[in-house]
Amino acid sequence: MPTPTWPFFALIPASILLHLFVSPYTKVEESFNIQAIHDILIHGIPNQNVDQFLTANYDHVSFPGSVPRTFAGALVLSGLSRPFVGLVRDGEQVQLLVRGVLGLLNAAALIAFGRSVQTAFGKSAGVWFALFQASQFHVVYYASRTLPNMFALMFCNAGNLALKSFLGATAAPWHGYKGYRLSLYLLTIAGIVFRSELAILVGTFTIYLFVMRRISITGVIIPAGLGGLIIGLLCTVPLDSFLWQSFPLWPEWTAFYYNTIQGHSADWGVSPWHYYFVNALPRLLLNPVTYILCIPVAVLNVATRQQSLDLLVPLLAFVGLYSFLPHKEWRFIIYAIPGLTGVAGAGASWIWTRRAKSLTYASLSLILVASVITSFAASTAILALSSLNYPGGAALNMLHHDITHPDKPHFNVYFDNLACQTGVTRFLESHRGAGTVLDVLEAQEMLARRVWTYDKTEDPSALLDPMFWAKFDYVLAERPEKVIGSWEVAHVVYGFGGVRVLKPGQASGSLVEDVQGGVAESRHWSDGVSEGWKKLEVWVRQPLLGGYWVEAKMEPKIRILVNQHAM
Repeated sequence: MPTPTWPFFALIPASILLHLFVSPYTKVEESFNIQAIHDILIHGIPNQNVDQFLTANYDHVSFPGSVPRTFAGALVLSGLSRPFVGLVRDGEQVQLLVRGVLGLLNAAALIAFGRSVQTAFGKSAGVWFALFQASQFHVVYYASRTLPNMFALMFCNAGNLALKSFLGATAAPWHGYKGYRLSLYLLTIAGIVFRSELAILVGTFTIYLFVMRRISITGVIIPAGLGGLIIGLLCTVPLDSFLWQSFPLWPEWTAFYYNTIQGHSADWGVSPWHYYFVNALPRLLLNPVTYILCIPVAVLNVATRQQSLDLLVPLLAFVGLYSFLPHKEWRFIIYAIPGLTGVAGAGASWIWTRRAKSLTYASLSLILVASVITSFAASTAILALSSLNYPGGAALNMLHHDITHPDKPHFNVYFDNLACQTGVTRFLESHRGAGTVLDVLEAQEMLARRVWTYDKTEDPSALLDPMFWAKFDYVLAERPEKVIGSWEVAHVVYGFGGVRVLKPGQASGSLVEDVQGGVAESRHWSDGVSEGWKKLEVWVRQPLLGGYWVEAKMEPKIRILVNQHAM
């Protein structure tokens, strides 16, 4: 009886959901979309008093960022999540819900591409693709995160459905034009709406297919280009012009002009040309066997060479051309990872199916199995450490659930910059009163029934005014010395502070550094990770690693301050 492949493909959504629940908070790069989803779900889209409605309720009016971003992804994800909102209890669970929907959509796209790998290269190739993909940290960790890049994957445009169509066309040339046209349509729409760098990927695929004489200018290139452009603009310009109250507005063009033509992307750092090939791609693939062994085998093997090159050439050309831009981040090239992993699956399949033919193939097959197990272990360890990078979200959760509050009808809370960058979102805020636009426009007295109100003012002059601080009951602060007034530290929230390699005989330090004599009695996930890591050291360091060890440090990040005069 043939072994079913669905359990292997099920590892992909299972891994994505595991990473979501272990690390439920967000960072500043995700903030625009997660706040936009909250505002659309909670407040809806206005049909009157639009400017006043948006000013009163939408986060992007007060905190627009350096360039406008599209609401298209947030609107679609809000619509897909809305039927399930009634099944959860609070805002924090709604945030998990919307991220879970995004993660499962990306999982479905990855599985669809994996099925195409299976069709093109064989059943075993699909299984190895699933194993490699599920054990990669970055793809599964970020699949549920509301980065614009992940919305491109959610729409199955930039990443997986487009590659699925491309590979499907390659595997079955008799429907080639249809598959190629769909691929270029989807990639073009994703570039217009979400990420402008996809124009380079569209270009490399188009040039490759044209040079290989698989598409024509009039039959595929012009229809796909014009069609994708028109559909993409219709998806973004009317919606974003309305919600940003700026007519006409094409956010991705604005971002491209600001970052590329005006050169502001370099303000965020410059990396050498080879960064993507030497650093980013190995990190994204995680398992070195995929690019050292499996991809070369797929290219050298005559049976898989052409289809492997059909993916490798345009994908690697995209990475190479994008390397000329000075500012580099791994997420800019994540669209190449499913395709590279698919080729690696083909190479792994070729080795695995020959494991009984010689000692060499048997040894290589054992290496494949060991590499996947090691990748899963490494991904799990990175997940545990990465979950400690969100002290802002952890601090707000502690403020609401772990700290005993005085008997007061109302509390004012201030978030500093680090708290906002490391997890604080509107979903995590607690509003027990009304929370719609009517409170602001028609019923001011309803606001008094809110138990909590929040402030994240960044104005330097306001932060130097003692009267500004006097109105707050609690402050989430990275540096308490900058908070004016009489305050007491109610709790210290720790975050990941780096690692160091210990040699035999070298004593490990405390994972958690003492601050002001200790930590409050309330506990959090970070405390458990710290204790677990210390126990693992006892069990593993001497017996298995000969005295070597990797020590993870925990450092104080956010203090929850209580105003002594307000209580």
